[in-house]
Amino acid sequence: MNNAYVVSALRTAGGRRGGNLSNWHPVDLGAHVINALLEDIDCPPDVIEDVIMGSVSQIGEQGMNVARNIVLASQLPESVPATSVDRQCGSSQQALHFAAQAVMSGSMDVVIAGGVESMTRTPMFSTITLPKKNGMGHYMSPNLQKRYPNVEFSQFDGAEMLVKQYGISKQELDEYALESHRRAAGAVKHGAFKREIVPIDVKDAGGNLTGESHATDQGIRFDATLEGIADVKPILENGKITAATASQICDGASGVIVCNDKGLKLLGVEPLVQIRHMSVIGHDPIIMLEAPIPATAHAFKKTNLSADDIDLYEVNEAFASVPLAWLRATQVDHKKLNVHGGAIALGHPLGSSGTKLAATLIHALITHRGKLGLQTMCEGGGMANVTIFENCQTY
Repeated sequence: MNNAYVVSALRTAGGRRGGNLSNWHPVDLGAHVINALLEDIDCPPDVIEDVIMGSVSQIGEQGMNVARNIVLASQLPESVPATSVDRQCGSSQQALHFAAQAVMSGSMDVVIAGGVESMTRTPMFSTITLPKKNGMGHYMSPNLQKRYPNVEFSQFDGAEMLVKQYGISKQELDEYALESHRRAAGAVKHGAFKREIVPIDVKDAGGNLTGESHATDQGIRFDATLEGIADVKPILENGKITAATASQICDGASGVIVCNDKGLKLLGVEPLVQIRHMSVIGHDPIIMLEAPIPATAHAFKKTNLSADDIDLYEVNEAFASVPLAWLRATQVDHKKLNVHGGAIALGHPLGSSGTKLAATLIHALITHRGKLGLQTMCEGGGMANVTIFENCQTY
């Protein structure tokens, strides 16, 4: 079996809803990252054998196989195929896994994996609400309703279930959110994101360049206070989760170039990391967001690693209750988790978040001179992917 490596890992800075990236078509946004990946390592475009892109709302501007459209809008030749993946919030992490599996099998040597999501232009839940509104039905089939009677699969309910199940207080949620903003602000101050962020020109509503460059995550509140976060009203009646303790709606794109040893020689580059482990599990679709906990345990069992063997962790901050419950269950030191902040501060561009988190973790491993990093995230339907990276740079 071949090894799988990541040789380039990049992302756009997150754009707020209606913000700096809102006037970029998601296809062109994804193409911008593809072009940057090629330029980053001086990769000949015709060396790429496939492009696998994650996207959750595959409708409208993100429809008709958004990955293939991204290829056709990029510097890649028409001969490069592409396919789109929907594993909900883990879509681009799964794209990375598919790419790694391809190069490990030897069927391909160099593959791009990534994701794109314009939550401004293709709002969350569009794939559910628009068909239902136009008489095209709903995903809850008769058999699904029979198995889960009177159930509405809801991430908001799932977040509150975690709060109750793991005994998480409102103050803990608020304090966690504040820490996310503080860590992200510190990362910006110290230039921690410079290696992973692809600057992109800002466009106005007419598609004209404004002369401004977007290179800093718009969601970071550099002046965040605990009092300000605590004052935000709960999303659900009698709940504890608020908009301040949930991930931010975000526009963005991200990607990685994955290759095997033959690909390394072909490209003439050194790897950033080796992909040591990949797995995915299914879990309870009602509580939904708990899956990263058993997924992490499953990964440790498969690899004979323990929590202490991992230097840095990235657990997607869909809601503050997700990483807090995960910390409770795993007993991992909070200092190792999301060291540069997470989605509460940086935003969660759904289908792009998998390779977005991967880019952040990979570069953080190198910056902090760690050996192993683990990434996991909750996903709609009660699933979770886990990826473990090993730093190939000096540590």
